[in-house]
Amino acid sequence: MKDPLTDTRPGGRLRATLALVVAALAGAAFVVASSARAEASTPFQPRAVTLTNDKVARWAVVLKRAYVRKAPRVSAPVVTRLSTYTSDGTQNLVLVLDGLRVTKQQLWYHVRLPILPNNTTGWVLRGDVGHLWVVHTHLYVDRDAFRLTLKRGGKTVFRTKVGVGKSYWPTPRGQFYIRDKLTSFGDPFYGPVAFGTSARSAVLTDWPGGGFVGVHGTNEPQLIPGHISHGCIRLRNAAILKLARLMPVGTPLTVS
Repeated sequence: MKDPLTDTRPGGRLRATLALVVAALAGAAFVVASSARAEASTPFQPRAVTLTNDKVARWAVVLKRAYVRKAPRVSAPVVTRLSTYTSDGTQNLVLVLDGLRVTKQQLWYHVRLPILPNNTTGWVLRGDVGHLWVVHTHLYVDRDAFRLTLKRGGKTVFRTKVGVGKSYWPTPRGQFYIRDKLTSFGDPFYGPVAFGTSARSAVLTDWPGGGFVGVHGTNEPQLIPGHISHGCIRLRNAAILKLARLMPVGTPLTVS
């Protein structure tokens, strides 16, 4: 019999080529089948990913009333239940710190929560929140220096002096985030723009809705800087307008 690789008869080389193609396809099918069997026999390993750090953060809106749990499992104790709207009437959102896929079908998000005690976090199922949005800004407030600093990608883009809470109505320290942005106030006390945050006052606050600390303008700019508020962070109106152009909702907030 002629060797198909050296057969010079009409069609000989074609038959050889087809034979090689068939052999290659069979080999590929074997590899795919072997890989599938190996994958099926390998136990699923939980996969964790960090979603928020000093230079980038991710947030998501709350799609439905959702239970937040202490651990990423449905049997874990409930920390709180998230509403779809804030006390300001805006759509509620959470800062997403980490993600953990515990099974192929089940993904959990570790989120920062707008509840007392401050700095509380918990786990919510992926299906309870919406698309992840990305921000590259981070807001810092130094209470002792009466200074607000906005960074983008780790670099300072804005800085100004502020007023913070009095000793008996302190602005809380900790890690928070910007929940909403409000404009067109009828009361000049809040200035032209106000941001709602996830920070809560354990005593009293002058933020509408009660309990939440805001970042807003003022009709008393001469008091800045200083301990002047019931817990909110006050900026001169020109400064809050500039901040509003630079800072989106979902921005992490660090108060030191």
